[in-house]
Amino acid sequence: MKLRRRKFLHLAAGIATLPPASRIARAQAYPSRPVRLIVGLPPGNSADIVARLMGQWLSDLFGQTFVIENRPGAGTGIATETVVHAPPDGYTLLMPVSTSAVNATLYVNLSFNFIRDIAPIALVGRSPFVMLVDPSFPAKTLPEFIAYAKANPRKINMASAGNGSTPHVFGELFKMMTGVDLVHVPYRSSYMPDLLGGQVQVAFTTIPVSIEYIRTGRLRALAVTTATRSDALPDIPAVSEFVPGYEASGWYGVGAPKSTSSEIIERLNKGINTFVGDPNMKARLVDLGVEPMSTTPAEFATFIADEVEKWAKVIKFAGIKVD
Repeated sequence: MKLRRRKFLHLAAGIATLPPASRIARAQAYPSRPVRLIVGLPPGNSADIVARLMGQWLSDLFGQTFVIENRPGAGTGIATETVVHAPPDGYTLLMPVSTSAVNATLYVNLSFNFIRDIAPIALVGRSPFVMLVDPSFPAKTLPEFIAYAKANPRKINMASAGNGSTPHVFGELFKMMTGVDLVHVPYRSSYMPDLLGGQVQVAFTTIPVSIEYIRTGRLRALAVTTATRSDALPDIPAVSEFVPGYEASGWYGVGAPKSTSSEIIERLNKGINTFVGDPNMKARLVDLGVEPMSTTPAEFATFIADEVEKWAKVIKFAGIKVD
């Protein structure tokens, strides 16, 4: 009996030394089956397009299918909750977007903590929005718009995709930093027909949605929202050229459930950074109005924390609430 006990203890001691090597082996074998990438927005949305482009690349790189699964609802909250409760094995991933950082403060009864419960893997890229006005609007430049808005408080309607939506908070940041008083008009469906018709006068919207209207002169672009000018609209100034410090970007990344092994996260991070660094893929992203970015998981974590803090201040300033 003593001999058997010694053998058992010896075997147990040997097994105790295995986990680090075992984790490395699993990471090297990863992925050994299809991976789900959950997108919290409908098919055809810019985040969905970026996810599918990246998913195909990663499928080719790793030799396993990356399946894009759309789970819209609750401002990307349904998708996030799905990933938060998934096994932390690297086979269920999330595409967090700028809305995720806004919702961390906007929704007070979330069943998860976005910063705590999602492990950042990599930032894929940022996407500028563009500030648009109806061509008949008196102001033809951003300084003229600010001057006109200050002279005519609450006489300019600002359209958005709803309370707390990205266009809304980008506009509220603009109001906070310039001191102008615009009337927010939330829409449940597209506001573009009313913007084109002049019923609302200004909106912050994505470049892919608006670029043809800009090119054909049906809408006037006053500025892009990123810190610098966009390659897609090189002749349009950045808001920050007239409002120092203003920056508001749509962004796309990849995250996993907390407790996912660092080896798997690092493997995915290297794959995603290879994707955004490939010249052909970079060109495809730029065509979509996305500025490719390469980060470490730690850098992406810092970026997310900064975004959550930034939009929390805007939400508090504007008193934004959701129904």
